[in-house]
Amino acid sequence: MAAEISHADRNKTPAQKSINSIRTLAMDAVQKANSGHPGTPVSLAPLAYTIWQKFLNYDPANPIWPNRDRFVLSAGHASMLIYSMIHLSGIKSVDSNYNISNEPAVSLDAIKTFRQLDSKTPGHPEYHWTSGVETTTGPLGQGLATSVGMAMAERWLAAYFNRPGFELFKYNVYSVCGDGCMMEGISNEAASLAGHLKLSNLCWIYDNNRITIEGHTSLAFSEDVATRFIGLGWNVTRVGDANDLDMIERGINSFLHNNDKPTLIIIDSLIAWGVPGKEDHHSAHGEPLGDAAIKAAKINYGLDPDKTFDVQDGVYQHFQDLLGKRGAEASASWNKLFQDYKKAYPELAKQLELMEKRQLPEGWDKDIPTFPADPKGKAGRNASAEVLNAIAPHVPWLLGGAADLAPSTKTRLTYKKDGKEAAGDFEAGNYIGRNFHFGIREHAMGAIINGMTLSKLRTYGSGFLIFSDYGRGAIRIGSIMEIPVIYIFTHDSIGVGEDGPTHQPIEHLPSLRAMPGITTIRPCDSNEVAEAWRFLMPIRHEPVVLVLTRQDLPTLDRAKYAPASGLARGAYILADASKGKPDVILIGTGSEVSLCVEAHEKLVAEGIKSRVVSIPSWEIYNHYCAKNPAYHEEVFPSSVRARVAVEMASTFGWERFVGLDGAVIGMHGFGASAPLKALQKKFGFTTDAVIAAAKDQIKKNSKA
Repeated sequence: MAAEISHADRNKTPAQKSINSIRTLAMDAVQKANSGHPGTPVSLAPLAYTIWQKFLNYDPANPIWPNRDRFVLSAGHASMLIYSMIHLSGIKSVDSNYNISNEPAVSLDAIKTFRQLDSKTPGHPEYHWTSGVETTTGPLGQGLATSVGMAMAERWLAAYFNRPGFELFKYNVYSVCGDGCMMEGISNEAASLAGHLKLSNLCWIYDNNRITIEGHTSLAFSEDVATRFIGLGWNVTRVGDANDLDMIERGINSFLHNNDKPTLIIIDSLIAWGVPGKEDHHSAHGEPLGDAAIKAAKINYGLDPDKTFDVQDGVYQHFQDLLGKRGAEASASWNKLFQDYKKAYPELAKQLELMEKRQLPEGWDKDIPTFPADPKGKAGRNASAEVLNAIAPHVPWLLGGAADLAPSTKTRLTYKKDGKEAAGDFEAGNYIGRNFHFGIREHAMGAIINGMTLSKLRTYGSGFLIFSDYGRGAIRIGSIMEIPVIYIFTHDSIGVGEDGPTHQPIEHLPSLRAMPGITTIRPCDSNEVAEAWRFLMPIRHEPVVLVLTRQDLPTLDRAKYAPASGLARGAYILADASKGKPDVILIGTGSEVSLCVEAHEKLVAEGIKSRVVSIPSWEIYNHYCAKNPAYHEEVFPSSVRARVAVEMASTFGWERFVGLDGAVIGMHGFGASAPLKALQKKFGFTTDAVIAAAKDQIKKNSKA
């Protein structure tokens, strides 16, 4: 009897009433939707309550306060956990212009419409859709790796902006994950880098519930996670009971008192704790609990089993008294500090304000070079390096690196100040460096730069185009989130040569073009590279992929041919017939444009009216034509059906420009290992081949 009374009394405390409200909101939402994962929100409610109420430095009334702690639910299938927390905490909604409204980010009605069309509570947490969600999660491990980027961003922001007496940045990043996150390779990539960088502001909480969709984790997972993370340079601690609030507090304090390592807290839980018949059962992982089980759970929690979506008396106020009060005081103190900072360091304050709104300083592009005509020219990657280093001194928060390939991608910031390299390297003990070394970890790099970009840094990551496959999951998440990540991919075609098919991208251009919301740019010469940077830097809401060559590209004579500023339209007439409509249109991207130009000159010499169209970006072109419908007919007149497209990639999608009758000189296999010129001859990327295709097109269409 004593135990029963104790249990009943415990359910009446503000803490337990809050925890039980988190649980029942999750149960009821999943049950009503008849879809979702209720077990983890139920078992981790005590953890979420403890972090948010006792430790999280966060102001619900100002959810975009720059120095807030970040909470990432990497186990995104447990989305009702974070939706319950956002609702109970009273987080306010923020619009796309950074205006904070008095509307709740997640209302009770939003919870009642969990997983329904246009609800603020989609199946997995989505950044920019629901205020309080710091990053889109769902694909397991992505949230963990993104949280590393957030922690790295805090270290850089603190190193750059903080001054004696003005600690503008000092925040922590918490990420909750499960067995699936631990199994995914991206988490190990990210954890390895976090340990190397000694990111002591980063805390991962691993829900060790031993359940996945197929059943017990013993089916496929038996490693000693604690030992693995110790080997990766992490501080590891364990909470043996997910319902013990004191043990949870001790675990988090272990993180807060550690100053030279990231922390992993392993928390042992029973999935769907307190739900009779469902505890530690895999059916609770991916489907509703059922009305009978939910009613039994509510009785177990001391609640009315017939009430749904019930928040117990005093719970909202309890959240305001702890998280709300603490966060309001902290953000108000920060705002006052920043006002004093503006007086003491006006230039730095202005930079921070611009950065937070994704704006650029005046004159950011004033030193972008113009490249003189040069038949030999230079590689796209080299031209990009010059442009990047011309922009970087004017945009201090433009930073990034490569997956161990900066010497090849030419993405190291090398600009000088007082005769010395000014950017430096970001590393443990020197977090102010702007050159980041992600190691051979393409997938983690993509997610990390997502996290850095979410922290308002202007971030780029680079590698060979072929290895965009390794980071594709993170690229896709960045596109879903509509954040302006910059990807610099070099070695863009079979022009890689002797490295052979394993390193020669074929399907990558069309596959990136197929991804919604991302802009792919493949410039044809150094001046198009410069214009590409001029175009992409002001972008605020979508990722950009800049695709560059390893081999030299002739720098076109822009006095003879159209200016490279045409890149801002996506496609433009580079060279044209002298009079009347053209007999044939030659279309190219990147290095193949120069082939089209050479073919054009020879065709013109033979009296054939030829037009060359450079199309560096299909996406920019489509967007421009949507606003200027007549432009497509201007560039690609429907009366000219003789068309030849040239691109050293898969031909997929080119019918959009050449029509059903046109010719595409492209790749239909995986390339070969040989010097570039031999490959060009073998696969038909020669001036003679373009001319032959053009004449064949003219002949075919003259008979039509």
